[in-house]
Amino acid sequence: MGHAVFEFPLKEKVRNYLRVEQLLGQLKITAKSEHNHLQLVFFEQLFELLDLIERLDLRSDLTKDLEAHEKNLVYWSKHPKIDSTALEQALKTVLTLKQKLKTDRRFGSALKEDKLLSAIRQRFAIPGGACSFDLPNLHFWLQQPLEQRLAEIAQWLETLALLDDAIAVSLSFIRERGQFVNVVADNGFYQGAAEDKNELIRVKCSVDEGYYPTLSGNKYRYALRFMLFSPQEGQSGAVESSIQFRLAAC
Repeated sequence: MGHAVFEFPLKEKVRNYLRVEQLLGQLKITAKSEHNHLQLVFFEQLFELLDLIERLDLRSDLTKDLEAHEKNLVYWSKHPKIDSTALEQALKTVLTLKQKLKTDRRFGSALKEDKLLSAIRQRFAIPGGACSFDLPNLHFWLQQPLEQRLAEIAQWLETLALLDDAIAVSLSFIRERGQFVNVVADNGFYQGAAEDKNELIRVKCSVDEGYYPTLSGNKYRYALRFMLFSPQEGQSGAVESSIQFRLAAC
């Protein structure tokens, strides 16, 4: 039986983290491609990520999160049954990232200064704007030896390494804060109250029964509704039977 985890942020900060995480993951996949068309997709995703991080104050949010994680780790270090080795490693990672966030340049600033990227970025905002007659400089680059192109892509990604690490650590702390418990949605509906610390609702359910969860609400209260997936009908209907699933409030 197949299962999937659906994640629903309760706060805008976590929503932004998840979007950045997804774009970084897609970049890593397309960065390894040897096909020219997929390397064009890499540029599309890269510029989409740059547009996103330029609108957000990620550095401030991540710094505050890391400071909170540091305090929690120091508190847990006093527990007699804690794994001191794992805790010390986690604390070292948090302190290192926090220091780098204070001293490193703004996310994406090095990419904005890259001559090739700055020359082609604007055209990617236009549907189909990356054709060879629009961007002959990019298509010249695509004809260069594969090793050279992959090396340059790796350098571009390296400038995002701090963002990648900080997002990964912050989301891991959030996700590990909640444990999955078995829950029943009567008539496909479940309602819950969020605690102050809850920032993310995770739903683990079967993907073999033809339904998927949706969430509405805020950081105080939320409601889950399971919907039937019916692409042939052009719309989805609500599930009217009881559904067992696993829920984690993080």
